Amino acid sequence: MSRRFIFLLGAGLIAITGCVTKESSSESNIQSNLKIQGLEDRIQLLEKKIKSHATSRDFMNLEVPTGPIKSITFRIGTKDDRLRIYWANGNKSDLPCTKEQLIWVCG
Repeated sequence: MSRRFIFLLGAGLIAITGCVTKESSSESNIQSNLKIQGLEDRIQLLEKKIKSHATSRDFMNLEVPTGPIKSITFRIGTKDDRLRIYWANGNKSDLPCTKEQLIWVCG
């Protein structure tokens, strides 16, 4: 075999390898863009859920009055899990609660 043939064969292999790398890089970019779009969609869905939950009728009274607390109730296992604070002046505050793993979180 001549040196010219070996040189052309080597150059051809390098060119083919470069093209294959570019295609898989392009595919990787497409997959990354799809994953990012999926995450953005999930974030928007979660933001909608948070907004609808925060504006629900049961949790509108989130201002904390001053003064002593008369009593506290904790409601779970219902549609509106909450911690309700009854104040000595007659006001009440509702804090929404969710279960995070094994711990209840309110506020």
